Amino acid sequence: MGHGGHGDLSMAAMVADMRRRFLVAAVLSVPILLWSAIGRDVLGFDVPAPFGLRDDVFQLILSLPVIFWASWIFFGGAFRALRARTLDMMVLVAVAIGTGWTYSLVVTLTGGGEVFYEAATVLAAFVLLGHWFEMRARGGANDAIRSLLELAPEKALVLRDGEPVEVPTAQVVVGDLVLVRPGGRIPVDAVVVAGESDIDESMVTGESLPVHKAPGSEVIGATINTTGILRVRAVKVGADTALAQIVSLVQQAQNSRAPGQRLADRAAFWLVLVALVGGLATGLVWLLATDRPTQEAVLFAITVVVITCPDALGLATPTAIMVGTGLGAGRGVLFKNATALETAAGVTTVVMDKTGTLTKGEPEVTGFETLSLPEEDLVPLVAAVERESEHPLAAAIARHADVRGVPRRPAEAFSNVPGQGAVATVDGYRVAVGNSRLMRAEGVALGEAARRLDALAADGRTAVLVAVDGRIAGLVGLADTPRPSAAAAVTALHDAGVEVVMLTGDNAGTAQRIGRELGIDTVIAEVLPGDKAAEIARLQGGGRRVAMVGDGVNDAPALAQADLGIAIGAGTDVAIETADVVLMRSDPLDVPTALLVGRATVRKMRQNLAWAVGYNTVALPIAAGVFAPLVGLTLRPEIAALTMSGSSFLVAVNALLLKRQKLPRTPTGPHAD
Repeated sequence: MGHGGHGDLSMAAMVADMRRRFLVAAVLSVPILLWSAIGRDVLGFDVPAPFGLRDDVFQLILSLPVIFWASWIFFGGAFRALRARTLDMMVLVAVAIGTGWTYSLVVTLTGGGEVFYEAATVLAAFVLLGHWFEMRARGGANDAIRSLLELAPEKALVLRDGEPVEVPTAQVVVGDLVLVRPGGRIPVDAVVVAGESDIDESMVTGESLPVHKAPGSEVIGATINTTGILRVRAVKVGADTALAQIVSLVQQAQNSRAPGQRLADRAAFWLVLVALVGGLATGLVWLLATDRPTQEAVLFAITVVVITCPDALGLATPTAIMVGTGLGAGRGVLFKNATALETAAGVTTVVMDKTGTLTKGEPEVTGFETLSLPEEDLVPLVAAVERESEHPLAAAIARHADVRGVPRRPAEAFSNVPGQGAVATVDGYRVAVGNSRLMRAEGVALGEAARRLDALAADGRTAVLVAVDGRIAGLVGLADTPRPSAAAAVTALHDAGVEVVMLTGDNAGTAQRIGRELGIDTVIAEVLPGDKAAEIARLQGGGRRVAMVGDGVNDAPALAQADLGIAIGAGTDVAIETADVVLMRSDPLDVPTALLVGRATVRKMRQNLAWAVGYNTVALPIAAGVFAPLVGLTLRPEIAALTMSGSSFLVAVNALLLKRQKLPRTPTGPHAD
């Protein structure tokens, strides 16, 4: 199912392999450099080669592992590029290293003249260093598909002759009756036949509150059954399940994104062409138009190829990227690859999923409304009943009571009514807490409460009704509340000139309320999980560069569709695998941080590229020997390689200045710094 071009090598193995190649080239280049003409003439090193070997033969022996192992990836890459009828960095590096080494080999075998093995090996070491840096920065290989499929449970309990039998999920067929115990994952898309329970669908739909299921309700594979025992009949299995559909959407989105890459390859193609033609022309001019020896003509030609080798160009981006990714990681913002950093810089619109991203993803009490009892009498009664219940809404009310220090009262004859609420006796009162179905069952007339219920619903709040001794006594409003830093995050994005859109499957009332509270530009509500990616595509169609922030499996296709996918904090593995950027904390303020790090990094990349191009412009004529007849100014390939590395060093230092970038800070309570 993988799409990697390196067989079965994992990214970590590829990075380690590149590091080994660099170290071999670097370590062997040192003695080669010492016993070369540079060592003798420039560094004054005049120790004879060991074992009585000629200096050039000793250099040849030491260069073999560098050329035939460490640098072999360049020759392989060049061969593949030429077979695909294109030119890239690999071709340039292979030509520079290959020509220098082959020329030196011929000179060594014929026994006359100057060799420059050190030019080939030092060049190989510097280019491998660049590649190693780059691969480290590109690190996050994508296992999205695997973790998506791992969400579905491996085994299912299928009822055969009324007895549960454990079978692999893959063997469940349409029509099978499946038993799902509390806490278990539902193996396939199915319909409830018997039992009632609340299902946590957040990992697939992003819906924060568990959804009540009764006979006839549809359930989605990979969602979690919370409290009751369910018997469900399989409706969709294998490739037809909602989860499998999401997998294929993610795959599609991942495979359809490479326009920027093609542009970069085209630029490299022309650069390589200029270098090769320039090198060849330089060599021919020196051979035909002057009386210099062949060796000098070859040297000039190779020097041109080496110095045009866009290595400061090649390092300009990875060094900025390594610093940028490090800067982000210090704030818990993980960029999966270089492209993610570049894309982050160009984002104009941020689309945020509501549940779990802008909001906490769990209900909180927003207020009590009293009807026939004063609040100080009502709250302890409600709290006493809810402290006995396991329902998420009950837990929210109990938490609220604990925070406010509401005294604990014993609840007797407690009874949980699945899908409706709970009833108990507190201080001699019969207290019923639940929805309107429970009130009907208790014979309680809603009266004025019905209007208040509608008003709360219109404002996007969930209401729990309270009856005491058969009379309606009040309502508790609950809602998913914004995270503490959500408003600051929206403000920081606006300050950066970015438009903020909220996208949610929740009802319009809830979405509009949160949107108003946070100052969000556009709210798109009641979007089905499968349609999120289409909404993103619609925004992209309007010319926007879109970043999507989400945390659930249902966000995975949208994360993959967006120009930049950002998975937030406690998100599912799938969201994290599909995204280009992962925010380790569940803090929305890290979204503007990610975009600012991207912008700062790209700014450094551009400065570095400008330096690298400027350096090439100055160095090329010197390398080609234009000034040799005039002022005797020439460059040897290894000096070219060293100045190239000096250029790369400057580029790296400039990248390190990135660390001084100011980022938005999260207020963390009274002692926030």
